[in-house]
Amino acid sequence: MGMAHAGLADIGLLVVRLVMGLTFIGHGTQKLFGWFGGAGISGTGQWLESLGFRPGGRIWAVVAGTLEFLAGAMLCVGILLPVAAVFIIVVMLDAIITVHWRNGYWVDRGGFEYNVMLMATAFALACVGPGNYVLFTLP
Repeated sequence: MGMAHAGLADIGLLVVRLVMGLTFIGHGTQKLFGWFGGAGISGTGQWLESLGFRPGGRIWAVVAGTLEFLAGAMLCVGILLPVAAVFIIVVMLDAIITVHWRNGYWVDRGGFEYNVMLMATAFALACVGPGNYVLFTLP
């Protein structure tokens, strides 16, 4: 890869990490704090219990929100991408199994297309790495 292309690859990785990371931070804070129009722990917990997570909908709301928030933060900072990918894949598999599977693949029908795209992107980032634009690196 030429020098100019290496710089563009780093910019591309940064854009994907930031867009995906900020989106997951948003989803996590919707569940945890009710930000961005979210239901918070109580509302998300009630919704999860309506899906069959009984008892303990509130606990699962905290778990899902925390995993989403942490994964998003890791993506934004550019650290521990394999861990972030596992968090995203676990939460998305759960969403597929509990909500989207019955609707088929296509997102316009409530299916799991978007979940699969997020899982694939998280996996790819874990495989490729964060690029050169990171806030800090771990030893």
